[in-house]
Amino acid sequence: MNVRLLARTLRGLEEIAAQEITSRGLGVVKRLRHREVHFSCEEPDSRLLELRTVDDVFLVAATLGGVGHTKADLARFDKPARTAKWRELLRLRHRCGGPKSATRVDVVASYLGKRNFNRYDIEDAVGREVSAVLGLPYRSRRDGPVRDEGTAFPVRVTLDGDQAVLAVRIAERPLHRRTYKQESVRGTLHPPLAAAMAGLTDLFPGARVLDPSCGTGTLLIESQLSVSGLRLLGTDHDPATLALAAANAAAARPAGQDPIAWAVADAGRLPVADGTIDRVIGNPPWGLQVDPAGVLARQPSAFYQQVHRVLKPGTGRAVLLLHNAEEHLHLAESAGLHVHDEQTVSLMGTHPTIVSLTH
Repeated sequence: MNVRLLARTLRGLEEIAAQEITSRGLGVVKRLRHREVHFSCEEPDSRLLELRTVDDVFLVAATLGGVGHTKADLARFDKPARTAKWRELLRLRHRCGGPKSATRVDVVASYLGKRNFNRYDIEDAVGREVSAVLGLPYRSRRDGPVRDEGTAFPVRVTLDGDQAVLAVRIAERPLHRRTYKQESVRGTLHPPLAAAMAGLTDLFPGARVLDPSCGTGTLLIESQLSVSGLRLLGTDHDPATLALAAANAAAARPAGQDPIAWAVADAGRLPVADGTIDRVIGNPPWGLQVDPAGVLARQPSAFYQQVHRVLKPGTGRAVLLLHNAEEHLHLAESAGLHVHDEQTVSLMGTHPTIVSLTH
C-alpha cells in the first residue's frame, strides 16, 4: 500500500523538513511546495508523530487542479470531497498513532493569491461533503471558533495556484504544540524552528552548548531531544523566565539525560570561561518582541564579542536567529566571527534569518 502524506512546515524550512523525513526513513519525498513536503510511504506508522521540524503531518485524501479564482470554482471541491476514502483514512490515522474514532468534522483551509471566495467558503464546501460521508456533524468556522468538544476528524485544505490538496491530520493536536511547553512568555520560539536550528548546529554527544538569551528554554530543549549526551547551559537576565524554562525542560527531559543547567546572567557579560563552548545557539532579543536589557540595551555588539570569546577557537560554531540580519552580521564580523551560512524563514509575518557563524 503506497500512502501519500503531507508535512506542513514554516516557509524556508521545507528542505530541512524533507531531510528529516528522509533521514528517519519515514518515506520518499516527492516534491516541495510553499510550506509543504509531499512524500509517500508503504507502511506508515506512529513514528510520523516524532517529526520535529514540521508543524504537522497529514494523510492525503485527494488532490485536484484547475481551481480558478471565481466562486464558481468552489464546485470543483465537491467531487473530490465526496469520493475521497475518508473512512479508510480514519482507520489509517489510528494505525499511525491518531485517535481511533471521531465525533465531528473540522476543516481548516488556506490559500495563496487573491480569490473571489474566502477560506470559509472552501471549508464549507469540503466540510459538508465529508460530514455526509462520515455521518458526523460539521460546524462552519465562519460562525466563530469551533468549541473543542469530543474528538475531531481534522481536514486540511491547501490551495496554491490552481492546485489544491485535501488531507487529514494524523495527531489529535498539531505537532508544533509540544506537550512539554507548559510555560511560555512573549517572544518564545516556535518549536519546529528551534528543532531546525538545533539540526543546523552540528551537535555531537559531549558538546558544551550555550544559549545566552534562553527565554523559556525551547532551543536547548529541542537540542537535548535531538542529540543525547549534550552539556547544556541556558542563561537569561530574568529569574522568573528561567524558572519557566526549568519547568519546561523537566517535562521534556529524556530518561537518562542530565538536566539542563540554568543561570541568571547578562548576555553582554557572560559568566563563562574563554574558549570553553563548542556551540552557541540563540534567538537574541533585539526589540521585535522582546527588548534587550542590561549591556545589550546599550551595546548590541557586546553580544557578538561574548559569543566570540566563549567559543572554542577554530572549532566553535554559533547558530542564531536574527532579524535585520545585515546590520547584525556586520557586528558579528567585527567581533571576529565568520558567516558560514544563511537561511531566511517566514515567521508570523516576519522574515528572520538563521545564521551560522564560525570562530
